[in-house]
Amino acid sequence: MESNGEPRGKRKQAPTTAHGRPMKQFKSDIDIIKMEEVANASGGETYSDAHMNGIELDMEDPRSSKHAAATADTAEWQATIEKVVKSVVSIHFCQTCSFDTDPALSSEATGFVVDAERGYILTNRHVVGAGPFWGYCIFDNHEECDVSPVYRDPVHDFGILRFDPQAIKHMQLSELQLRPDLARVGAEIRVVGNDAGEKLSILSGVISRLDRNAPEYSEGYSDFNTNYIQAAAAASGGSSGSPVVNIDGYAVALQAGGRADGAATDYFLPLDRAFRALECIRRGEHVSRGTIQTQWLIKPFDECRRLGLSADWEAAVRARFPKEIGMLVAEIILPKGPAALKIEEGDVLVKVNGELLTQFVRLDDILDSSVGKSVTLLVQRGGEDIEVTLQVGDLHAITPDRFVSVAGATFHNLSYQQARLYAVGIQDAGVYCCEAAGSFRYESAESGWLIQTVDNKDTPDLDAFINVMKDIPDRARVVITYKHLRDLHSLHTSIIPIDRHWSSKLRLAVRNDSTGLWDFTDIADPLPPVPLVPRKANFIKMESSKYAGAADVIRSFVRITASMPVKLDGFPRTRKIGYGLVIDADKGLVIVSRAIVPYDLCDISVTIADSIIVDGSVVFMHPLQNYAIIQYDPSLVQAPVKSAKLSSENIKQGSETIFFGFNQNLRPNVVKTAVTDITTVAIPASVLSPRYRAINLDAITVDTSVASHCGSGVLVSEDGTVNALWLSYLGERNTPHGKDVEYHLGLATPALLPIVNQITQGIKPSLRILAVETHVIHMSQARIMGISEQWIEKVEKEDPERHQLFMVRKIDSGHEGGLQEGDIILTLNDRLITRVSDLDVMYDHTTLDAVIVRKREETSIRVPTIPTQEFETDRAVVFCGAILHRPHHAVRQQISKIHSDIYVSARMRGSPAYQYGLAPTNFITAVNATPTRDLKSFLEETKKIPDNTYFRLKVVTFDNVKWVVTMKKCEHYFPTVEFIKDEGERCHWRRVTYEGGQAKQGEGEGGAGAMVGGQLDDGDGAGDDGVEGENGE
Repeated sequence: MESNGEPRGKRKQAPTTAHGRPMKQFKSDIDIIKMEEVANASGGETYSDAHMNGIELDMEDPRSSKHAAATADTAEWQATIEKVVKSVVSIHFCQTCSFDTDPALSSEATGFVVDAERGYILTNRHVVGAGPFWGYCIFDNHEECDVSPVYRDPVHDFGILRFDPQAIKHMQLSELQLRPDLARVGAEIRVVGNDAGEKLSILSGVISRLDRNAPEYSEGYSDFNTNYIQAAAAASGGSSGSPVVNIDGYAVALQAGGRADGAATDYFLPLDRAFRALECIRRGEHVSRGTIQTQWLIKPFDECRRLGLSADWEAAVRARFPKEIGMLVAEIILPKGPAALKIEEGDVLVKVNGELLTQFVRLDDILDSSVGKSVTLLVQRGGEDIEVTLQVGDLHAITPDRFVSVAGATFHNLSYQQARLYAVGIQDAGVYCCEAAGSFRYESAESGWLIQTVDNKDTPDLDAFINVMKDIPDRARVVITYKHLRDLHSLHTSIIPIDRHWSSKLRLAVRNDSTGLWDFTDIADPLPPVPLVPRKANFIKMESSKYAGAADVIRSFVRITASMPVKLDGFPRTRKIGYGLVIDADKGLVIVSRAIVPYDLCDISVTIADSIIVDGSVVFMHPLQNYAIIQYDPSLVQAPVKSAKLSSENIKQGSETIFFGFNQNLRPNVVKTAVTDITTVAIPASVLSPRYRAINLDAITVDTSVASHCGSGVLVSEDGTVNALWLSYLGERNTPHGKDVEYHLGLATPALLPIVNQITQGIKPSLRILAVETHVIHMSQARIMGISEQWIEKVEKEDPERHQLFMVRKIDSGHEGGLQEGDIILTLNDRLITRVSDLDVMYDHTTLDAVIVRKREETSIRVPTIPTQEFETDRAVVFCGAILHRPHHAVRQQISKIHSDIYVSARMRGSPAYQYGLAPTNFITAVNATPTRDLKSFLEETKKIPDNTYFRLKVVTFDNVKWVVTMKKCEHYFPTVEFIKDEGERCHWRRVTYEGGQAKQGEGEGGAGAMVGGQLDDGDGAGDDGVEGENGE
């Protein structure tokens, strides 16, 4: 997401930011640390090395990265560093979709070659990630080659990447030898890696501790069941995965994390288990990992004594290990795990298989070599010896290596990482929703949900979930129950519509460590929707209301739910709920705010009398006045729906009226009030991400605070005649709080009648408009700007209530002929223009005869109007994770020049577009130096680009700055997808997928990035959290 805390910068956004992501909340006061690489896009504790693009700015960031300079080195250290840097690489990567603890992201980190012959690179596990990975590395001489994962440890923070040694042509490859035995207290070390991704950094330090517990990184990935090395150093962004070397050039540890409070303290992972894993991989062996699903912590002897460690056992341990200062103590035992009911929290580990033990390394060694076997543990509990025999499980088996995508969301089994963090049993915990999108978007959280049942069937694991989802037809509404990991006490229940048309495939992804990719398989085709049948219902009766005639308007209201599978036109939400007014019950026509139905690439559900749910579709969208008209099938509704009676008379300022509206809880409110003002308003534009807004409108305000809490409603007389609609108007983004501002205002019904009458007669309006935005000037201003006294007198005489005229504030880009900015409009087709409604003359004329004042001179001109049929987006392309379409009307309203018809509306996190800096509000003008003015020519050129190869895009920013972005194509995870408006389709849109240069109707074979409804960035930080009506039905 792009922050909109400040105005958009003039310069292009760098491909990666020069700062880490915002800090998460600290888990404890003790471990105030930052992880160096991977970030949770929702905020949280960070990794100190990463350039997190989960949240980035659309402007140059004035903050400078903190650099810790090394002290002057001796000749011996200089020689060592010269040798080491040849093995160090900069890793640029994408985690292409949310998985387990990791969000989708693009970032940078460090690694180092540990096997030059086979092409193995050691880095952090939080860099390799648990899910799909796509990246490349850059060597010291700036040669580049692709990397793919070979191994990521289920628990410890190391992973191994593979590259092709033959791809490096211009330097002799070298490797670093791993020597975990040389990590000693007092040893001088150097951390060699990326400094904020900009250049090589060499940071000096001294090892101060070898027995620190693994730091906790809040709710994301955390290492555990290992000691960490602590040193006085201050690694900065980009240093995750850096080698920690001694003066002889040996890698003695792996950079992993550091304090987030600015203290010069870093934490390094010992290399014992990484060395073992590397040796297994070299021999072509499986890296066995054992577990008893118990987390241990190192605790000093004084604390162990308080827990019940006997003096005899303390003496025995001290005698056997004279340098040790503590022992391992059970911290978390997972329910239903091998140690459940046998080991208890606070037990002090004394022996394993008869061997005195105080070190994690030895415990890991025993468990890893005992998978599928039994081990015997002797623990002390309150001074009593307890001996237990436990079955050692396979740690890889409880680490997800597959996920399924369905209905726009992704799911996998609960991981050991998540289970340990929340102390929940893995077995039968429910299926984990790692990306709550599409049909499965719940409340404000994008992840962390455990699905317990779907359609009243248990879903204890992924296989059960798949079997249930296979049998659910498209568009079915099912009951689901679910819990969140942060609140396992609460069982939530929701009814959700299952989308198997925008995201039709039930697709399984399985990790393939041979190729480094995830293999995708379609495991179930969608079942067709079950035909709806007519239903009966009655509206509630508001018998307590004093205004029975007005309250009866409730029979003209229906609830509208709009779900947008693809973010278009800068709209910040993927689901909106509100109310619409029925204007023709016989035809099922409903008028609703465009803040609820922003465009027609959406699913619309219409709920009548809080009982009957039917589908709706868009009939008409007004280009200026903030309303849309939708239609449902009235034959499916057996309820006393009443067509609203719309007044043909304008309501007056000061008039008494009855406000009928629906509040934030979707409950009706009725109150007597009065019209306080009717004035021409301008809804503020969203600076960073242009999106639809109403302009040139007269807005009604009323004298009741109830209206400010209601987004949908009407102003109605006591006999039930509707005088005005009460609508939500989407405005700008609130900078301090990052929320979208919605204005609640009234729109008089006479302005609707010409359009409503045409639509009820079966005529689709074809409007023409002046491509201008106006604002009001009063007579004092008009006189100064050159309006004659005769015109001022005419205004005062012909409109006693409105002594005002309109000045042109902005001309839409591409329509500069005719009116100019600063012109004052006097008449159009001989009609004096003092009210917004007077401008309606433009709707039915191709040209207008205008009398204006320009630069203090009165003149007559002929002004062309423009058709509005092309204002709505009818084609969109998802390319390398960027969503492209023609610049929509809001863009043309806010920009002085349209650079091309290829506008970047949004982009997916973890995509090539995100990694290489192709940002929302950019325009693409050429592909590989070939001009591309529209989407058709763009597709023709991009189809020629082979997969996994670089290409060039010429880009122009919203602020007219030209630049060139180089980007690599990734069809495996991000195939090109085109959405084309097609009234012949049930959804009114057709989907085409391009793979290998070939077009395929529907969904292709692409992976996670091709999913509709994933994590998107639209340029202003907009999300789907914390707004009225965002929850499912």
